[in-house]
Amino acid sequence: MNTFTRLKLYLREYKFMAKGLFWTGHPVLAHIIPMRRCNLACAYCNEYDAVSEPVPLEVMYARLDKLADLGTTAIIISGGEPLLHPDIEKIIKRIRRHGMLACLITNGYLFTEEKIRGLNKAGLEYLQISIDNLVPDEVSKKSLKVLDKKLVWLSQLAKFRVNINSVIGGGVKSPEDALTIGNRAVELGFSTSLGIIHDGLGTLKPLKGVEREVYLKMKTLGKKGHTRFKKFQENLAEGKPNNWRCRAGARYLYICEDGLVHYCSQQRGYPGIPLEQYTPADIRREYLTKKACADYCTIACVHQVATFDNWRDPQTLGVKGAVRRESVQAIQTVYQIES
Repeated sequence: MNTFTRLKLYLREYKFMAKGLFWTGHPVLAHIIPMRRCNLACAYCNEYDAVSEPVPLEVMYARLDKLADLGTTAIIISGGEPLLHPDIEKIIKRIRRHGMLACLITNGYLFTEEKIRGLNKAGLEYLQISIDNLVPDEVSKKSLKVLDKKLVWLSQLAKFRVNINSVIGGGVKSPEDALTIGNRAVELGFSTSLGIIHDGLGTLKPLKGVEREVYLKMKTLGKKGHTRFKKFQENLAEGKPNNWRCRAGARYLYICEDGLVHYCSQQRGYPGIPLEQYTPADIRREYLTKKACADYCTIACVHQVATFDNWRDPQTLGVKGAVRRESVQAIQTVYQIES
């Protein structure tokens, strides 16, 4: 990304941040799924299947048009594996046509030099690749050995920002691999981030031993990606709850492949309303609704969006969402023993 392009993106970001601060009636970020199928099968992931067909392009257009009508600032495209969608560049172009920021999360396996140039032409602004280990294993297939050549292509060709994200916890065998991956990302000019694996409800798996050491070292490494945000991760790494106002369903929307609005990928069914029927009244209701899973949530993008409003508008409506309270108690017990 050249200096002029970077400056234009910064100006767009500041404009949208100002909009988020001065108007609470719109989604800041929407996460949309054009393809549930994935070409990989990582053991810790519950956000894919092996059979789904791509969402038809005209259906995707209608959903993006609706999000634009709701005033949405930015769109994250993920899956499954979104690069499996045959019209991914057209989807990105539609996002940019509405003036929304265009972001993509991918496992990176399907990158070619031609695909990178196509994403440049479509107007992609942010890309995140997940790389979890140095060589593939039964837990994660997203390895530096497979993807390094594609990272070099990105460093040479991409006109969008690139972040490399690794995860620890949840059975990842060699958490220290995250440091090697992070150093390689910095060497290539990318930002880095580290995710703490959540359970099936998006709640915490605490860090201990080598995982904790890796987390502390990653905090000081190179350019920082978006998941390193304020005190959220520090508390999660220590098994502590966060005190915040989750605005999922309002400022953050997760739209599944069936077109339903959910709080996030781990809270499907709440509120479960078709996007085409979603209204400003729904946004206001969910803005004021407490979320049962919030204290130990690890969904970084929802944390990030919530910072626009944590200082205002207490949530006065009854608690919604699901949380395994017994797992929270177990987390607290583990932390007390380990520390």
